[in-house]
Amino acid sequence: MLGYVISEGRGTVDPLMAEVAHRLMVQGWPVAGVIQLNSETGPETKCDMDLQILTGAEPVRISQRLGRFARGCRLDPAGLERAVGLVERALDDRPRLLLINKFGKAELEGRGFRPLIGRALLEGVPVLTAVNRGNLPGFHAFTDGIGTALPPEPGAVIDWCAGQVAPQPV
Repeated sequence: MLGYVISEGRGTVDPLMAEVAHRLMVQGWPVAGVIQLNSETGPETKCDMDLQILTGAEPVRISQRLGRFARGCRLDPAGLERAVGLVERALDDRPRLLLINKFGKAELEGRGFRPLIGRALLEGVPVLTAVNRGNLPGFHAFTDGIGTALPPEPGAVIDWCAGQVAPQPV
């Protein structure tokens, strides 16, 4: 009921998760969750990060511009929590899958989408996410080792998703 793709670098898994979400939704799957969209801002600043809520809400900005020489975390906690709230409402409709773009630092700290991942699993909703290799120990501690590592290939990920629940009428 929990599948994850290991991310090998910044932003490498975002296109994969977007493609999987798109393919499943085209097939008529009710999917709740988010995919990450990065927008380049120029050579002197880091990209803007937005989360596209899969149930149709406008993208939510989750990054903040800290300046050219800033070294701190660019994550905007208020933006992330807004996205979590929107996904939580979608989870109330019992989707066929909860897709979370990544299990990141906020989730390692017990915030972000972590409570929704736990809720979905308790309610029998399969969860698909991505995990940076460096976050795997914390992810496994949270999940108690359950979950299936998936290859970073759209077909294999979609096959895993399809195997998690009985087909629903469209």
